[in-house]
Amino acid sequence: MSRNRVVFLCVFLTFGSNLLTTCGGATRPATAVAPPHLSLAPFVTGLNNPLGLEQSDDGSGRFFVVEQRGLIRIIQNSSVLATPFLDISSKVHFAGESGLLGVTFHPSYAQNGRFYVNYVRIVNSQRQSTIAEYNALPANPNRADPASERILLTVNQPAFDNHKAGQLAFGTDGFLYFGLGDGGSSGDPLGNGQNTQVLLGKLMRIDVNSTTGNLPYAIPSDNPFANGGGQPEIWAYGLRNPWRFSFDPPSGRLFLADVGEASWEEVDLIDKGGNYGWNLMEGSHCFEPPSGCNSAGLILPITEYSHGEGQAVIGGFVYHGSAIPSLQGIYVFGDFVAGKIWGLQENSGNWGRNLLASTGKNISAFGRDQNGELYAVDFSGAIWKLIAQ
Repeated sequence: MSRNRVVFLCVFLTFGSNLLTTCGGATRPATAVAPPHLSLAPFVTGLNNPLGLEQSDDGSGRFFVVEQRGLIRIIQNSSVLATPFLDISSKVHFAGESGLLGVTFHPSYAQNGRFYVNYVRIVNSQRQSTIAEYNALPANPNRADPASERILLTVNQPAFDNHKAGQLAFGTDGFLYFGLGDGGSSGDPLGNGQNTQVLLGKLMRIDVNSTTGNLPYAIPSDNPFANGGGQPEIWAYGLRNPWRFSFDPPSGRLFLADVGEASWEEVDLIDKGGNYGWNLMEGSHCFEPPSGCNSAGLILPITEYSHGEGQAVIGGFVYHGSAIPSLQGIYVFGDFVAGKIWGLQENSGNWGRNLLASTGKNISAFGRDQNGELYAVDFSGAIWKLIAQ
C-alpha cells in the first residue's frame, strides 16, 4: 500500500504499555492474563479497498464485504462471487474517507430481505451521509435490487473528505444504531462533537420498523433527547470518528473504537446519553484547551494508547467462538497503521490489554461469523481468519 493511502486512512479512521485507563480516568496496572498468540490464516483475496465484513443471519453462511468504491461483494464457499450483491458506485462519492462505509442486515433478514447501508454522496455540490434501506431480490438471494433504495436519513457534511465514520448495527433491542464522525477537518473546527443539535460526531439509534410523524423511521421513546434538548436520534455524543462498534450479545454492552487526533486512540463503552469528550478531550487527555480542561460529566475510555503504538484504532468484537478457548470473553481490536491486534479483558472492573498479534496488515475492520470466529479485513484487498498460533 502506498504511503498516501496509509496516511488518508489513518485520518480516516495503542496499548503495549500494559496500563489501563478506567472510566474514572485513573491509571493502574492491568491484571495479569495469559491470552493466546494469534496468527492470520488466508481466507480470500482479490478485493478492492474492503472496509467491512458482515454475515446475514439467514443460515446461508455467506459473508458480505463492503468495498469503499460502492460495491458489496459476496463470499460463498470461501470464494468471492464475480457478480456483486449490490453496486451503487454510480451514486457513491468515493474519495479520502468517503464512499460506501457500512452495511448491516435486518434481524429478520431471512424473512424480509431488508438490509441497510451508510454511504456518502454529493447532491447539488453538497456532501451527504446517507442511511438507506435496500431489499434482496426474492428470486436471487445473491443479488440486491438497486431500485429498491429507500432513503431513511441524510446528513449534510462539510466540504472535507475525512471523519465520515460509517458503521451500522442492530442492537439487542432491535433498533438500528449508526455512527457519524465529526465531519472533519482537523480538531473539529465546526464544534460538531459537543453540539447536540447536529448528528455529526454522534452515535444514533432509530426504529426502522415504525414511523414517527413524517419520518420514515421512528424515534425510540427512551432515546436521551427524544423529548428535546438535542436531536432525537442521538444515543451518545462527543465522538471524533467512531470507526467500528459492536454489541456483545451476552452482556448487551456496546464497544466503540474512536479514532484519535494527534496523540491518542481510544476504546469506549457506550452508555445512553453519554458524552465521550471530543473535542474537549482526546482520550483521557485535554485537547481544547490543551490543559486545564473540565472533564466533569464526560465518560473517559476504558483503554487508550499513544501514537507511539499505533495511529488509527479499529474496533472489533468480544470473542465467543470455540476454536480459541483462551480468547473467550476478550474484546479483540486493532490498529490500521501498526497492524497490531490486541485483546482487552475485564477483571474485577478493571480493563487489561495484551498484544495478540503483529500482522503487518492494514486492518480496516474485523468480522464475526455465526459461530463467533473472528476475521481481519485487510484494506489492501484480503480477508484473514484469526487462529491460534
